[in-house]
Parts: sequence; C-alpha cells; structure tokens
Amino acid sequence: MTELRRRMMADMKLHGLAPGTQKVYLKSVEHLARHYHRSPDQLSEQDLRDYFTDLVEKKHVPSSTLRTEIFGVKFLFDKTLQRPWPTLRFLRARPSYKLPVVLDREEAQRVIGLMRFPPVRICATMMYSCGLRISEALGLEVADIDSARMVVMVRAGKGNKDRHVPLPQRTLELLRDYWRVYRPQIRLLVIKDGRPLTYESVRYFLKDAVRQSGIAKRISCHTLRHSYATNLMEQGLDVRVIQGLLGHRSLKTTTLYLHMTQNVMQSVQDAVNDLTADL
Repeated sequence: MTELRRRMMADMKLHGLAPGTQKVYLKSVEHLARHYHRSPDQLSEQDLRDYFTDLVEKKHVPSSTLRTEIFGVKFLFDKTLQRPWPTLRFLRARPSYKLPVVLDREEAQRVIGLMRFPPVRICATMMYSCGLRISEALGLEVADIDSARMVVMVRAGKGNKDRHVPLPQRTLELLRDYWRVYRPQIRLLVIKDGRPLTYESVRYFLKDAVRQSGIAKRISCHTLRHSYATNLMEQGLDVRVIQGLLGHRSLKTTTLYLHMTQNVMQSVQDAVNDLTADL
C-alpha cells in the first residue's frame, strides 16, 4: 500500500465517510492513476481536465459513474493533497433520474426461493422483508434481532443513522431455522466456518437465481429493497411511514416509488382510456 493511499484512507475515516463510500472513492483514484500510469500526486491540473474530458467525450461514462469518479478525485486533491484547484470547483455530472426496477410479490418470492445457499437466502429475505440495503443486511449482528418487540435494529445505516424496522413473523421463523444450523455468535450472516457472508457471494447467488427464474429484468441486490417499498405502497402504507422504514433523509426520494405501484399505474391507465375513448 502506498503512502498516499494510507493518507487518503486515514482522511476519509477522520471525515466520517462510510466504508462503502471509502471503497468507491479509492477505486476512482485508482482509475485516475491507471489512466496516467503514475501516482495522482504527480499530476497537474491540466491532467485532471484532460482525464474528465476523456471520460465524458470519449468513454461516455454514465452520469452516476462520473459523479463517483469526481467525488473521489475531489476528496483526494481537496482534502488529502490540499490542492483546491479551480477545476475541482466546477466539475459536475449531469444528474439522471431513472426509475428503479421492482419485482412484484410473486417474482420476489421466486427469486429468493431459488437461492440454494441458506445464508444468502436469509440475506435476500432480510433485504426484501425489512427493506435493508445489502451493507445493512451484511452488518447485522445477532443482538440486532429483537424477537420480543418484533423489530430489527439497523445500526449506522446510510448517513450514519440508526433505525428500527418491523420484523415479519415469517422472517423470524426463517431466521430461527437458519440459526439452528449455522449458530452465529456475533455477526448474524455467516457461512459454515463462522466467517462473515460477503457481498460477492450474495451477488453471485442472486445472479444465478435470476437466471433460473427466467425474469427478464435487470435485478440487483438493491432491487429487493426497491420492491419492499413499492409493494408496501401498493398495500396502502403511508409514504411518510415508508420514508422512515427506509431511512430516507428526503421524502422526495421515497415518493419516487409512487410511480412504480400497480394501483397508480392502473388509475392512470383508466384515465387515459376514458380520455381517448372517443378518438
């Protein structure tokens, strides 16, 4: 590990960045170094301008990818290297507003049921039935499952916020079946030898389950969380309640799911059919 990487990692921890954010920022700096085949602290401001111009005009990277590349490089030069160059102040990525992919109840049950590895199946069950992010599910400890109050304690979620989410009865039953076999001590989601379950394992088994299911949607781990929110809205749960369950800072983020619900789409379809009936 280089001295620059160690410094940046220390700076990110001091700034309170989440582990996932730290990982993404380091990756963006690695991309910059690989592009020029030298350490980023040897680059000039013009090198940065040329690099991001290349990402936009030649590689046509998606705006979401460009945004993380900008944030990571900005952190390195602004905070770690103390080089607040003017270029860093006007670098922007055009925001994109894509509707999330969601599964209906039958599709979600089919995908989860096709996961043959019990720890992964339980992880997917927690993401779908409790609306957890993959990092939140993998970070759960045995003590976070409160069967007396029927809640799950989500610690240090996005924005370093704690929250409680309801624990469904069926999920608790499945957790107990899993616990009797794997006997986790501290970390909830483990494999047979007690090692923590990894994101790579969850992604691998999810991809295989989607292939077996025949569902022609681009499904990721986060799709299960999207589906939780959308399915609850279809059942009539108030959007502000769902905002709290998901840990969203802004209500605007939560209302995005309103566009995905079947009852809203059916209402629009009925209105459009009535509007155009006499054409």
